Amino acid sequence: EGWGGTWDSLSLWERVGVAHGTPSPSGRGLGWHMGLPLPLGEGWGEGMTGWSRIWTVVGAVGVRTKIMGIALGLVLLLGLGLTFQVRMTLLYTLRDQLVKRGISIAHDMAARSTDLILTNNLFALHEFLRDTLENNADLRYVFILDADGQVLVHSFSEGFPIDLLAVNPVQGDERYALKTLDTEEGLIRDVAVPIFNGRAGVARVGMSEQRLDATVQRTTNQLLLATILVAVLGVAAAYGLTWILTRPILELVDAARAVTRGDLSHRSRVWARDEIGQLGVAFNAMTAELERAQQEREERAQLQAQLLQRIISAQEEERKRIARELHDETSQALSSLVVGLKVIEGACTLEEVQGHLAELKALTSRTLDEVHDLALELRPSVLDDLGLVAALQRYARDCSRKFRLPVDFHAVGLQEERLPPEVETALYRIVQEALTNSAKYARAHYVSVLLEQRDGRLRAIIEDDGVGFDAEELLRSGIKEKKLGLFGMQERASLIGGRLAIESAPGAGTTVMVEVPVGRNGH
Repeated sequence: EGWGGTWDSLSLWERVGVAHGTPSPSGRGLGWHMGLPLPLGEGWGEGMTGWSRIWTVVGAVGVRTKIMGIALGLVLLLGLGLTFQVRMTLLYTLRDQLVKRGISIAHDMAARSTDLILTNNLFALHEFLRDTLENNADLRYVFILDADGQVLVHSFSEGFPIDLLAVNPVQGDERYALKTLDTEEGLIRDVAVPIFNGRAGVARVGMSEQRLDATVQRTTNQLLLATILVAVLGVAAAYGLTWILTRPILELVDAARAVTRGDLSHRSRVWARDEIGQLGVAFNAMTAELERAQQEREERAQLQAQLLQRIISAQEEERKRIARELHDETSQALSSLVVGLKVIEGACTLEEVQGHLAELKALTSRTLDEVHDLALELRPSVLDDLGLVAALQRYARDCSRKFRLPVDFHAVGLQEERLPPEVETALYRIVQEALTNSAKYARAHYVSVLLEQRDGRLRAIIEDDGVGFDAEELLRSGIKEKKLGLFGMQERASLIGGRLAIESAPGAGTTVMVEVPVGRNGH
């Protein structure tokens, strides 16, 4: 009332104070109605629908508030619904009992007053009405009419209301007549019963609903009070439950923020073994794995920097060695060749020329061999000309001759097609590094090299009978020479999409296995 048709003409959002960014009739927007200080249009997306805005507001509420709100809402909904149901049921039942009791009282009066009416004993009839009124607290009035409709006796102290006579007429052949009267004192159930089929008159009683209403109201108040108490207890229980639930969640949030800041050492406390506890265990495991991965990345970056520095140093050392070789050997040989040619120019006889030419020929052949060996040390031409198998066979023979270490080489299942150059170079350098380690550090007496291609993968296995070592301990140690060698092999394998595994134990020899996907056709 008060809004009338204007309210019906308003849209849904206008009814809650929103009309596409227009203030509500109260002058405030949805944020004000929700108890938020945010005016409509500030912080809201232009394309958001009504439900999305509501969800945005609800989603901003904390989990504790949501759970407590749900608990309170369910308790109030259940309590108020139960109160309403009990109130209506009790009201219906008490009214039905009141009517039945009124009919019973009216019939009893009709039966017991018949003789008194026929004998015209008005005094006894009056006493009977007074006793009936005193013994029934819900009776508001009682009166008896004679056969002509005249009032014989009544219970009204301030005079009989004449209008009451015509309110609830009853015929002689009717069992009773019931009429509900709406008075200033409340509803009254008026029951009329004919006496001696109407020939002796009519008995009328009025049953008041005041006590009934008071009983219903008292019961309703008690149920409402119980609902409030249960709501308070429910909110307290919900608060305790939300504290139990949100405490580990908040710790997980703190741990997640610490991880965001880069602190991977932070761990979330596991409060229980429920789903949230399992989440905490999983989060701690993830953080530990991230910390380990970060340490591995830092160590890998450090090793890469060291490997790069070693490569640069090795390149410089190799340039110095080549420069020395060229200066000490090749340059001296060429100088000797120039001197010999000058000697030939001054020779007088053919025998002297032939003798000097023989010496120059031997010197030139020796210089050519030295240059050839120097070129092979830089990069074996057989790797480019004949491929990986031939290059490894030749290096195995050279290693056996140079280090006096028997090397058994076998190649199984390799296709005739050449492998990609980067794969051949990487595998050659890995096998070269492994054989060098076996000869220099492992003090091995025998080494076997197996090169096998099967199921689209190429495997190289280098195994020796040397002293062995603890691979994990070596990677953790600070021995840069050996550590960088292993790391270099791993880097070469990873660059061509392969993987390298090292199995070794002190006194049990060492096995190096590298596996590279090469496809079914060798490419």
